[in-house]
Amino acid sequence: MPKLIIQKYGGTSVGSVERIKKIAGRIVKTHKKGTRIVVVVSALGGTTDELINLAYQITAAPSEREMDMLISTGEQVSVALLAMAIHKLGREAVSLTGGQVGIVTDTSHTKARIVDINTKRIKAELKNKKIVIVAGFQGVSPEREITTLGRGGSDLTAVALAKVLKADVCEIYTDVKGVYTADPRIVPEARKLSVLSYEEMLELASLGAQVLQSRSIEVAKRYNIPLHVRSSFLEAEGTRITKEVKMMEGVLVSGIALNKNEAKITICDVPDKPGVAARIFKEIASGNVNIDMIVQNTSRTGSTDISFTVEKTELSRATKVIKKVVSIVGAGGVIQDNDIAKISVVGVGMRSHAGVAARMFGSLGEAGINIETISTSEIKISCLIKKDKAEMAVKILHKEFDLGKKVKRRQS
Repeated sequence: MPKLIIQKYGGTSVGSVERIKKIAGRIVKTHKKGTRIVVVVSALGGTTDELINLAYQITAAPSEREMDMLISTGEQVSVALLAMAIHKLGREAVSLTGGQVGIVTDTSHTKARIVDINTKRIKAELKNKKIVIVAGFQGVSPEREITTLGRGGSDLTAVALAKVLKADVCEIYTDVKGVYTADPRIVPEARKLSVLSYEEMLELASLGAQVLQSRSIEVAKRYNIPLHVRSSFLEAEGTRITKEVKMMEGVLVSGIALNKNEAKITICDVPDKPGVAARIFKEIASGNVNIDMIVQNTSRTGSTDISFTVEKTELSRATKVIKKVVSIVGAGGVIQDNDIAKISVVGVGMRSHAGVAARMFGSLGEAGINIETISTSEIKISCLIKKDKAEMAVKILHKEFDLGKKVKRRQS
């Protein structure tokens, strides 16, 4: 059986007619080698944001169902144009929506989860030697409603297809050369990593690195799907993401992530009684609000403050739910803070080395950067700081952990 590759192209990769033609040429070149190819495509760069903006010009609270109907159209444009470009080069291709492919999701509009994929249509088209082009980011619910998989959901489409089709590799094409030690727009000396573990990539993605959607990495990790993050415009190797990584001793931190798109919510004067925190977060979960860092202050007066972060896009929905929660549990009120950023250091080397936190906090403190909240896991440390200090903090930590230095890392 010929090799099967899943290729995913992001919005910047298909951001113009000329780029679409260039991508088509790359795909056809690979197909001529006898490789079977399934291509997943995002909407043209900026299209999804434009559609969302149109919706909010109509109403401040658009229906989630209608939002899915609207924003799913962006991918249909790009898959059709790419198929036409491939036809122009003399190769057979077919464009398919998520529903036509057979991607079945749950009923959660705007951030649905994939529950099944019927591969019959794709396999039939591949058997006929066609290049299959799939609209990323979308599926249909059991009730045949169009759903979308959340921002960056085309990555999830690609990885899920790689799993069910048993692909040899899943290539994620983007406008950068791979995954860097930090955002090169902030730190010019940031270095491209040749290989990362699933764990490191998952932490970096969930903490703000925008190269891959975190849910896609979870699936890749669970099923051990090889990922290769590459540039759409260069032939060079990118960053390979794999199960385990061997590295030199002494490598503590692999990368730094920055997220400016979170807000902190504090519920004040919460009664310090058993079950109250559980009630609060149960109500928040029932409102379909995803939360991140959680901090509860020590009770000294019979009440406490509970703080947590949410994505800014979910702030309006979260606020409605929390106002209800405040009334239910008898809390004092709610405070919002939009002027925050989350900075994180990530590395599997932190498992076996002490002192990373001390160095991180010490270097930020010396620069006069105050830390508001701290969260840790086995391979990451995250801090909330003021947004206007965020880029300075990235530069400081990149230098502190010597991330501009070339280090040998290889797959196990």
